[in-house]
Amino acid sequence: MSHVPSDLATKIPFNSSPKPTLGVELELQIQDPQTYNLKSGSVRLLDRLGDHPKIKQELTQSTIEVITGICNNVAETRIDLAASIRELYDLADEFDLAFASAGTHPFAQWRDQEIFPNERYQHLVDRIQWPARRLLIYGLHVHVGISSGEKAIAILNALTTYIPHLLALSSSSPFIDHEITGLASTRTKIFEGMPTAGLPFRLNSYGEFQQFMNTLVRANAIESIRDIWWDIRPHPGFGTLEIRICDAPSTLREVAALTAFIQCLTVSMSERYDAGVPMDVLHTWIVRENKWRGARHGLDAEVIISNEGDQMPLREHIPQVLEELAPFAEKLGCATELADVLRIFDTGASYERQLRRYEETGRFEDVIAGLTEELKTGVLETA
Repeated sequence: MSHVPSDLATKIPFNSSPKPTLGVELELQIQDPQTYNLKSGSVRLLDRLGDHPKIKQELTQSTIEVITGICNNVAETRIDLAASIRELYDLADEFDLAFASAGTHPFAQWRDQEIFPNERYQHLVDRIQWPARRLLIYGLHVHVGISSGEKAIAILNALTTYIPHLLALSSSSPFIDHEITGLASTRTKIFEGMPTAGLPFRLNSYGEFQQFMNTLVRANAIESIRDIWWDIRPHPGFGTLEIRICDAPSTLREVAALTAFIQCLTVSMSERYDAGVPMDVLHTWIVRENKWRGARHGLDAEVIISNEGDQMPLREHIPQVLEELAPFAEKLGCATELADVLRIFDTGASYERQLRRYEETGRFEDVIAGLTEELKTGVLETA
């Protein structure tokens, strides 16, 4: 490890998670049920709900975040999320609100959105300006418990291979500002405009991660680790690895499938790490190229699978990876949810369903109507 000067050597303890527990965060769109445009509603919702442990504010008042507690398996995360979203539905008619889950909204304007009256968000917009004001995007974040900071860094590096897989499966943002963008995930490109967002830097140890964070704080690039918005990042306070690459999936079934995929990938790499088996890590330029291909082409992307440049279509590679992960899914109790990853190929990913709906009707309002129905049906079906 590189020598850390004494004045940069502030320790960042990693609160070890002995089991691969899960935590899931899903950002939802708040909408007007008549116009299907975005609508400010988070302040009123949170005023009524009080200091709710699982329903939180986000940057804009047209966003509400639903988070789980610490869960032991994927099924628990789905039940936990559904219970909180049902609390939102209980208030929907009174406040004249609707909810949907997708990475972007087809026609809402970022200029029309109100920032949540929170000192941190106001400071963020003042500091970053236009890139922060236009951040009208919605994502899924999955935390997996990790036993040490060193292991978290090793798994982070290996997980970058699967960024296009997770992005393509979750892609739900083919529109912005009344336009078909030609991307499966427009959200990804918008978020990359933030100064500390995007692909994680390739680090060799947890000590190097601590040095990097301390340097950024000292240089006034960030105020804390909370200001690092990498696609995958260690979360020392929680003792997790947080996978943040996904668009907000449009159904809870898809959320559960992606959570299972992420947990199985992480646990498979954790076991390799514990056994001293080296993990394959793609060159950083390949990771960057693959992310672009996933964002652009979604499930139709052909990704680079080796440092020698071998390629394979995601529609072929994902089933191979799932087959390798099947034994881990059995042990973790998420075989059903992992199998649902293949169901996304059958139904189409959210971006594909949205594009089909628009081609059929020519109306973005109908796209949103479909999204609101997809979310609500899945929530009400989840016990």
